[in-house]
Amino acid sequence: MKIPFVSFKAMEQELNADIRNAFERVFENSWYIGGKEDEAFEKAFADYCNVKYCVGTGNGLDALVLLLKAFGIGEGDEVIVPSNTFIATALAVTYVGATPVFVEPFLETFNINPEKIVKKITSKTKAIIPVHLYGQPCDMDTIMDIAKSHKLYVIEDCAQAHGATYKGKVVGSFGDAAGFSFYPGKNLGALGDAGAIVTNNEEIANKVRALGNYGSDYKYHHIYKGNNSRLDELQAAFLLAKLPHMNRMNEERRRIADRYLSEIKNPNVILPTIIDDVVPVWHIFGVRCGERDRLEKYLNEHGIGTNKHYPIPMHLQECYRDLGIEKGEFPIAEEISNTELSLPMYYGMSDDEIGYVVEILNCY
Repeated sequence: MKIPFVSFKAMEQELNADIRNAFERVFENSWYIGGKEDEAFEKAFADYCNVKYCVGTGNGLDALVLLLKAFGIGEGDEVIVPSNTFIATALAVTYVGATPVFVEPFLETFNINPEKIVKKITSKTKAIIPVHLYGQPCDMDTIMDIAKSHKLYVIEDCAQAHGATYKGKVVGSFGDAAGFSFYPGKNLGALGDAGAIVTNNEEIANKVRALGNYGSDYKYHHIYKGNNSRLDELQAAFLLAKLPHMNRMNEERRRIADRYLSEIKNPNVILPTIIDDVVPVWHIFGVRCGERDRLEKYLNEHGIGTNKHYPIPMHLQECYRDLGIEKGEFPIAEEISNTELSLPMYYGMSDDEIGYVVEILNCY
C-alpha cells in the first residue's frame, strides 16, 4: 500500500464546485485586490476566531512582521520565541531589527515551556510569540499571566493551529494579536501564499492594514514606510469557500490522531502528549524515536510517506550563526530535531490506510 505524507485529493474533490465558483465570481467581477471577497473573508474569519478584526496579508511570515511593526518593536528590542519551530517565527523578529530570544519547549508536547520564559525576560524584552506547534495550543493562561506581570505583548503564532481551542476558546483570541498562515498545506489553506492577522485592537488592525499597503491609510497618502503585503481577492475567495468546512475536516484529523494515539503500541515510538483543556487540530502528527532516520527509512520502504519537523533547530541554522549560539545550548530543541518524525495526517485518509500505518509502525 502507498500512503503519501499528505494529499489534497479528497478535499479538492469535495470542494471542486465551491472552488470553481469562487474563481468565476472573482473573474467576472474583474476586481483582484482589496474588494468584496477580501472584506467578506476578513469578517468571516474574525467571527470564527471570536475577535473584532481580521486583516489579510500576503503570507504568514508577513503577518508576524507587520504585527511586530505595528506594536513598535524594532532595533534593540528582544522577542521571546520557542527554540523549536519553523524559522519564520524567528525571521519575523529579525526582519524588524529585533533579536529573537529562544526558549525551550516541553519535550512531551513540543510547545514552549512557560517556566523557562521568565528566566529569559530582560529589560529589552518587548513581546512573547507562543507558537501553537503542530496544531496543539500552548498553555495560554500561564503565558498571559507572565506577559501581564512583565508588561509584554503576546503575539500568537497560529500558523499550524486554525480552529484549535484552549479551555473552550479558539487560539488567536488570547494575546494582543495573532498571525495566521494559509499556505496550501495548512488546515485552512489557500491555493497559493496567503496570511492574516486577527486582534481586538482597532488601532493595531488599522496600522497593520496601512503597513501592508505601502504604509498608506488612503490612496497616495503614506503615513508609514510600509510593505506590499495584501491578501488578494482570489485567495480570499478560495479561503471563504473552504472556511465553512474547516471544523468538519479538523474533526477528521482528530479521528485519525485518536486512532494513532490508541493503537500505536510500539515502545520504540514516543507519542505526543495532549495537555488538559486543549483540543488540537493535528496539522502535524509528530512522534519521536531514538532511531528516527532508521524508522523513517523503514516506513518509506513500506510505502508510507513521512516528514521531519524540523531537522535543524533554528539556533544551529547557518543564517543565525551571528547569534553565537553553540550546539548543546538548547538540548531539548536539538533532541526534538534529532528524533521527531511526522506521520501521514490529512483529510481523506481511509480506515485501511490508517490501520496500515499503525500495523507497520507496530511491527518496527
